[in-house]
Amino acid sequence: MKYLFINSVAGFGSTGRIAAETCRELIAQGHSCVLAFGRKEALCPDVPTVRIGSAGDQLCHVLNNRLLDGMGFGSRQATRRFLSWVREYDPDVIWLHNVHGYYIHIGELFGYLRTCGKKILWTLHDCWSFTGHCAYFDDVGCDKWKTLCRNCPQKSSYPQTWLLDGSSRNYQKKKALFTGIPDLRLIVPSHWLEKRVKESFLGQYPVEVVYNRVNREIFKPTPGDFREKHGLEGKKILLGVASVWDARKGLADFCRLAELLDPSFRIVLIGLSQKQIQSLPGGILGLSRTDSVADLAQAYTAADVFVNPSTEETFGLTTLEARCCGTPAVVYRGTACQEIVERFGGIAVDRGAEHLYRGILELLKEDDHD
Repeated sequence: MKYLFINSVAGFGSTGRIAAETCRELIAQGHSCVLAFGRKEALCPDVPTVRIGSAGDQLCHVLNNRLLDGMGFGSRQATRRFLSWVREYDPDVIWLHNVHGYYIHIGELFGYLRTCGKKILWTLHDCWSFTGHCAYFDDVGCDKWKTLCRNCPQKSSYPQTWLLDGSSRNYQKKKALFTGIPDLRLIVPSHWLEKRVKESFLGQYPVEVVYNRVNREIFKPTPGDFREKHGLEGKKILLGVASVWDARKGLADFCRLAELLDPSFRIVLIGLSQKQIQSLPGGILGLSRTDSVADLAQAYTAADVFVNPSTEETFGLTTLEARCCGTPAVVYRGTACQEIVERFGGIAVDRGAEHLYRGILELLKEDDHD
């Protein structure tokens, strides 16, 4: 069979790695696959790819969103060119992942999907598909997405807009575009997200929970020189990893945690911007993002505890990657990460640096007894 995957990135970040790995598995089974992406491609030279639009198209899409709150409603011409290619490729299955990210026009895309007669799978990695603006809403306690978004409390969060609040308009457009698509099945990575999808206008579709998987050939106990390279010999390493360290990822909680630790500990955070690195307090080593999964596996393996204080996660792939490398993990209760540690090992604690600290000590004590 011929598969077409559509995602904002290819081989890059958690969703890009998931999409690329699924392509590899299907190709190994004898299927044909192409991964269409809009923003960045990395670490997948073995996967056939096609780019949607250009950097210029993305810039225009970003500006449209900043001024008009129009995420998903830019890149019209780029999307039309892409759909012309899709008709020539003529896939049997179209597998959507993130359709946000300033690269594709959802009106053009779903107009095609409604009449194409193809089998359609859609893996949701966040909540953007059923809100009028945001990708997550639990932290602000908003449930307008259940009825009609309006007066969005997260205009300044991704996808950030400066002027208009288009949440009501976007919600109604998404509901019209995303519902009533023949032969569409939703896939979500956690029961946490499944519950929210079923309460949304996407609840009309069958929803399957499929936990994200990692490549166990890469993410496994991987000895290396991570400690020596960063001067961490003799330290208890508490590791955090994120693609983007925004507020929901828990950077502030790591800063508070650093105040509770004695000098035998060292927090290491991977994926920070240079500005964030420069603003870190003592006791925290900040590192920029790495595209090397081998280096990431070495970091996971070197750590004594993986700490994920993210407050809004639909899965938490980094937590599973750390567990596959043999590192115990502590996460917050009430997030999808709790599902990971309950199934694969680790502990979930109440929110707050003090609870993280006690959880870390508990894991280290358990490790001493092994």
